Formats: sequence, structure tokens, C-alpha cells
Amino acid sequence: MSIVYALIGTLVFAVLGPVIGCLLAGLDRKITARMQGRVGPPLLQPYYDVRKLFGKERVSVNTTESAYVVAALVFALLAGGIFFSGGNLLMCVFVITLSSLFFIVAAYSSCSPYSEIGAHRETLQVMSYEPMIVLMTVVFYQASGSFDVSNLFNISIPIIGCTWLAFFGLLFVLTIKLRKSPFDLSMSHHAHQEIVRGMTTEMSGPTLAKIEIMHWCETVLFLGWIGMFFIWLNPLSLVLAIIVAVLVYFLEIWIDNNFARTKWQVMLGSAWFIALVCGGLNVIVLMFV
Repeated sequence: MSIVYALIGTLVFAVLGPVIGCLLAGLDRKITARMQGRVGPPLLQPYYDVRKLFGKERVSVNTTESAYVVAALVFALLAGGIFFSGGNLLMCVFVITLSSLFFIVAAYSSCSPYSEIGAHRETLQVMSYEPMIVLMTVVFYQASGSFDVSNLFNISIPIIGCTWLAFFGLLFVLTIKLRKSPFDLSMSHHAHQEIVRGMTTEMSGPTLAKIEIMHWCETVLFLGWIGMFFIWLNPLSLVLAIIVAVLVYFLEIWIDNNFARTKWQVMLGSAWFIALVCGGLNVIVLMFV
């Protein structure tokens, strides 16, 4: 039955995930503009952009690039379906990582020096945040007694009380996973930071539209990871989880607009340090609690 629930969750997430992610992306642009003293585009501007991309001619440097991007999008949807259907968190992490790897291979397949540099940087980003994400799943298992997200609705208190160190570590690497400054090394969404756009330099039309939709789904999934720390058997905890997730997204927007891009050495070193201190220490503490 878990496979059935995962498939149903994937179908539901395939519909609601892009919608919610699109609204969050529009809100990001709107808040960013206000921080910079501008009016900003309409809230639905990301949707208008993607619709326009789907209407463009399909142009690709090779026949495999689009297939890799489709695979990355499918695995992102599957990861969201597994998580929001209450499935295995560890499996969700593995699937979303597989989505990132397909995206990296898509960038490499274009044989463009700019795309390859972006792919190198994306690989470094995966190497940076993955240790903390894996430790987060271990801490989740220790605190809830299971890798299943649905088990959160059976506990009497939220797990944030004994996992706040891992939560802080997740907050730190979330900036890397969302590709926001100061860790937007592989694919900047700010036009003034790069002449070319990293991994997606050679991508256009429907392929680029699928990447945008994938990014929307990733945003919703990662904010879901934030919210799960505040869920327990009380149904109203879902409201608290959503409020915390929205506040964290506002924090990410503020960080994105107030910090300059850093070097990959700083990103890698700081992410591993946070994983060792926050994730590792939290695992050790829960072993003796």
C-alpha cells in the first residue's frame, strides 16, 4: 500500500507542487523588488515566463539533454510525492539527490564550457549539503522512531525540541539547495551577477521551462522538510508548520538579497563544519537520551 500511496502522492504533488512553487517564486520576485526599492513584476510572472518558454521552438544542442531534464523533473515529483504522502524520508532524500544528478548530467551533455563549469559547481554544492541532509534523516529517525514521515502524527510533542541542532544545520544548507546567494554558484537567478547562466546557458524553450517547474517543486519539498520538525498528533500543528516554513522562506529571500556570492571553498568548508557540529552532535546527543 505504501507504493500506492506514493504514486497517489506523486500525482497530487505533480499538480499542487508547481502551483504552490510558482506562487512562492512570484512572491520571491515581489519581495526582492521591494527590498531594492522597485515595484516588481506581477505575482504570476513566473507562470507567464514558463508559459512563454513552452511556446518557443524546441532547440537543443543534442538529443539527450531534454531526456535528462525530464528524468530530473520526474524524480523531483516522485520525491515530493513520497514525502507528502507520509513515506520514507530517507528514500525521499535519495530520490531528490538522483534528480540533482540527472540535472548535472544534462548540463554536462551540452558540451558548453559555461555549462560544464556550472555542472562542476553544482556537483560541489551537492557535496556540500548532502552530509547534513543525511545526518538530518538520521536525527529524524532517532527522534521519531521511524523514517516514515507519517509517524510524526503519532508523537505527543514536536521533534524540534530534541533536534534543534539538526534543524539549524538544515537551515544553513537550505540556502545552498535553493541556489540562493551567497551560495548560488552553479546557476544564478540574478541577471546582474553573470553574463551567462551557469548550468542552463545552452538550455532554452520547453527544456528551460521544465527546469523552472522542477525548481518550484524542489522549493515546496525543501520547505516541507522545514515544517516537519513542528508536526505532532495535534492537527493544528500543520498550521504551525506552514507558518514556520513561510517565515524560513522569507529569511532565505532576505539572505539572498543581503549577501554577496562566496567562493566554493568557503561553501564546502562551512557546510561540512555545520554538518559535523550540528548534525554529528545532535546524533550523539540522541544516542544517549
